[in-house]
Amino acid sequence: NNIIGEGMNQQQLEKMHSGQGFVAALDQSGGSTPKALGLYGVNESQWNSEEEMFELVHAMRSRIITSPAFSGDKILGAILFERTMDSEIDGQPTAAYLWEKKQVVPFLKIDKGLAEVSDGVQVMKPFPELDQLLDKAVSAGIFGTKMRSVIKEVNESSIAKVVDQQFEWAKQIIAKGLVPIVEPEVDIHSPTKAEAEGMLKAQLAQHLDSLNETEKVILKLTLPEETNLYSDFVTDPRVVRVVALSGGYPREEANRRLSENNGVIASFSRALSEGLSADQSEDEFNATLAESIESIYQASVT
Repeated sequence: NNIIGEGMNQQQLEKMHSGQGFVAALDQSGGSTPKALGLYGVNESQWNSEEEMFELVHAMRSRIITSPAFSGDKILGAILFERTMDSEIDGQPTAAYLWEKKQVVPFLKIDKGLAEVSDGVQVMKPFPELDQLLDKAVSAGIFGTKMRSVIKEVNESSIAKVVDQQFEWAKQIIAKGLVPIVEPEVDIHSPTKAEAEGMLKAQLAQHLDSLNETEKVILKLTLPEETNLYSDFVTDPRVVRVVALSGGYPREEANRRLSENNGVIASFSRALSEGLSADQSEDEFNATLAESIESIYQASVT
């Protein structure tokens, strides 16, 4: 059984590294779920408990994943929220469905949210049970993980703290045979965005140098002010892929910035589901999703 697992991993690694397409981020968690549902046309009067809210968001995600528009020829991977991983689609565990039916590589969001802003950044909340969650991910057939911190201001020691924490977790994740998506987001509204990105780049370069060639990460970064700022990472042998978050840019603006950064592909969430609505017919829904996927795909393959 193990050999099959390893074979699939190799195949998934190959797809993530060399495939044409982008990563779909379907991992809005507790805090951002009402907002995601609201944009989808489902408002808070439509659920009475957190349980019902999660059922509604699972229905939305299932609708996206089962759509004929959602497939491995344009979408390389999908990032899931833990409850999505624990749920099923068409009677099959979500991660297995993604890979076996859609040829889309499954990832799991593992952080438990952000700490309060301190010295211009938000690190991840401490998470002592990380090991157990990683074991659960491995047994569910997950390929990699994602964890997010946020940089709001220029502060060298704070930015260092963010990247230190990201790589500390990354090493724990790599040790389990998973590929971590390291996501130190720079807030698109930061008045010192370009300067923060320069500092972040230096920190990332330093930490990448502490990995050996068999230790692989994916970098998920805000679309930078300076075009091709991260091009060194695109060709780094320890970096499987550089992916970009939409960060709140509308899809058109996110796609425009993305297409200017060669070799960087999208990992969009809001920009992916923009325009989708619960009351659309199947045809309307699939057509809207197909258009969204096509535009993000085209911006990713430049």
